[in-house]
Amino acid sequence: MTATPSLLDVKDIRKAYGAIRAVDGVSFSVRPGEIVGVIGPNGSGKTTLFNSILGQIRPTSGSVEFSGEDITGMSPLELARRGIGRTFQTLQVFGGLSVRDNLIAAAQEFSGTMPGRLFAKPDAGLGQRADEMIELFRLKHVAHLPAGSLSYGQQKLIDIAMAFMAAPRLVLLDEPCAGVNPGLVDQLRELLVQLNRTQGGSFVVIEHNMGFIMRLCPHVICMVEGKVLAEGKPAAVQSNPAVLEAYLGN
Repeated sequence: MTATPSLLDVKDIRKAYGAIRAVDGVSFSVRPGEIVGVIGPNGSGKTTLFNSILGQIRPTSGSVEFSGEDITGMSPLELARRGIGRTFQTLQVFGGLSVRDNLIAAAQEFSGTMPGRLFAKPDAGLGQRADEMIELFRLKHVAHLPAGSLSYGQQKLIDIAMAFMAAPRLVLLDEPCAGVNPGLVDQLRELLVQLNRTQGGSFVVIEHNMGFIMRLCPHVICMVEGKVLAEGKPAAVQSNPAVLEAYLGN
């Protein structure tokens, strides 16, 4: 039986700042429809790895392939147009815009041509998609309100919904649970599972909430000091003595 080709291939990525090796030879793959979790203590290189993959910084060496195409060093906009989305640790919402308008704004760049957008109807033809995401993320009761007037947890949901507005094939989420009320964590996990099942998207998730990662991700990578310390099924990684010492025991 032929193996399913990888959607994302990260090959020996390294990022050095002088003598400091923030990422030191990390390799992993993500198959279509797969959810991969990345854990590790603060300073282990997780966000630097994301930024190296997603064009925020250029890796010192190594390569990144998406659907067989070398995308190493491409800009975030070029990657977004190829179907790669991301969220950041900090909120990236437009506080003065309504929830619905935030979602429309997030996808406008990928909808048609510039003249077409200038003369399109006010919702740029994205209203139906925005309403679908509002329904999915349970934001209908606040859809008309300015995003900045909502709770941090609600803004986090908006932020994540914005990343999915253009129907990307791959989304990298950087600490989606950070600052979120524990009551919303399960809702967020259920949303990601639903998006994975209904839209077939692949996710890579950095998160310190171990319960969230272990319940969401069938495959987990643990990074320490810029390197992959352990990789595999959640239970195996969670019980690995080196992981317990380096991360879970901290």
